[in-house]
Amino acid sequence: MLASLVRLHFHDCFVQGCDGSVLLNDTATIVSEQTALPNNNSLRGLDVVNQIKTAVENACPNTVSCADILALAAEISSVLANGPDWKVPLGRRDSLTANQTLSNQNLPAPFFNLTQLISSFAAQGLNVTDLVALSGAHTIGRGQCRFFDNRLYDFNNTSSPDPTLNTTYLQTLQAICPNGGPGTNLTNLDPITPDTFDSKYYSDLQLQMGLFQSDQELFSTTGADTIAIVNSFSSNQTLFFENFIASMIKMGNIGVLTGSQGEIRTQCNFVNGNSSGLATTATKESSEDGMVSSI
Repeated sequence: MLASLVRLHFHDCFVQGCDGSVLLNDTATIVSEQTALPNNNSLRGLDVVNQIKTAVENACPNTVSCADILALAAEISSVLANGPDWKVPLGRRDSLTANQTLSNQNLPAPFFNLTQLISSFAAQGLNVTDLVALSGAHTIGRGQCRFFDNRLYDFNNTSSPDPTLNTTYLQTLQAICPNGGPGTNLTNLDPITPDTFDSKYYSDLQLQMGLFQSDQELFSTTGADTIAIVNSFSSNQTLFFENFIASMIKMGNIGVLTGSQGEIRTQCNFVNGNSSGLATTATKESSEDGMVSSI
């Protein structure tokens, strides 16, 4: 769940800014981002956010936005996984709309190459160091086979596995994800320390054991500026943590609503005045701990 909460914040910020739009359910006037391709059947943590919001509203009504809760939950998740802590800038307000089209357009996919990844992050005002640092969130969490099994059997229509994939690791993944299987089996993003927030993700890349293509691209793209950053983060966990903190704060400032913009939702999955369906409308929640985007 910790990785899922970090991912929720990321998927929120990359779509019309950090405004809680990813939390909104379908209504007569809102098409939810939760059913966009990068989110469908893989977004988790929505019910946890609702539980947090209920507790916060009981203690401090109409004050803390759902967007701020996502940013705080991401930071606390890092801490609970033995990762870095930081002071989260607060004061975001919640959107009145969602944008499924932007979700499909803006969120980087697990099969992106490095050029596509850099472009996706640059569109949000994030640079190459931010890309490598934020990708380090894959030090915890799990991924569904369907988001990387093309690397195992027929990479880029070559009828062969991805040549940048460690051959021993390839055999392990093929056992977890049989060719033609359901695609919903899960495996750890970091096979070394899967539940600890550390720098081992970068060591994985050096060993050609990145799970998603978008992970391994950071190290295996010939001549890429990202290689030196991966090496430095692998050998210096403190440096990784410092950069991760800076990049998380930077990402958390994307397109924020402040002042009189938006609102402070009383229930995170509906805009105010349209929450009567909360008791009967199930929050979209997946039973799979899947990852779709590159982070």
